[in-house]
Amino acid sequence: MSDADRTAAVSRETAETTIDVTLAIDGDGDAVVDTGIGFFDHMLEAFAKHGLFDLTVQCDGDLHIDDHHTVEDVAIVVGEAFTEALGDKRGIVRYADRKVPLDEAVASVVVDVSGRPFFEFSGEFSQPYIGEFTSVMAEHFAMSLAMNAGLTLHAGVDGENAHHEVEALFKALARALDDATRVDPRRSDTPSTKGKL
Repeated sequence: MSDADRTAAVSRETAETTIDVTLAIDGDGDAVVDTGIGFFDHMLEAFAKHGLFDLTVQCDGDLHIDDHHTVEDVAIVVGEAFTEALGDKRGIVRYADRKVPLDEAVASVVVDVSGRPFFEFSGEFSQPYIGEFTSVMAEHFAMSLAMNAGLTLHAGVDGENAHHEVEALFKALARALDDATRVDPRRSDTPSTKGKL
């Protein structure tokens, strides 16, 4: 990986899902996504668009059971792709926070691309389902992404409509990750007194 080519391609196959992901951190926000869950596809497309990540996700999951394995495993693979694409994290901003509104809803995300996975979430989703998507899986997506991308991530939502709450969360996550993974032209080293992240 070079600073000019922060990309990754990651595949994962289990008895529950088969997933192929490509990621370009310094992209244009282009996405080609097919998980079999319409609303989840919409959220991943929004994540790519607002983070300016180029993202492809192809997932064949056990949707005859429910959406859990598909959402969780996609988050795992996307997280692994971020880890691979960022390499030694040399020159990145590292920290970021964003609040994103969507009508009555607002989501907040604070992130440290630290290499130390941690996740904290506050708030509840106002309805249990959005189409075929279980609302609480949005929280689980963020947690699984944090664990596999090595993020310290604090997130929360407030609102009255689960569609708005979840969409604001994915957009806030995208904007915060875009900010935190950006290369700071003033920095040539890894942003840590330890010398590595």
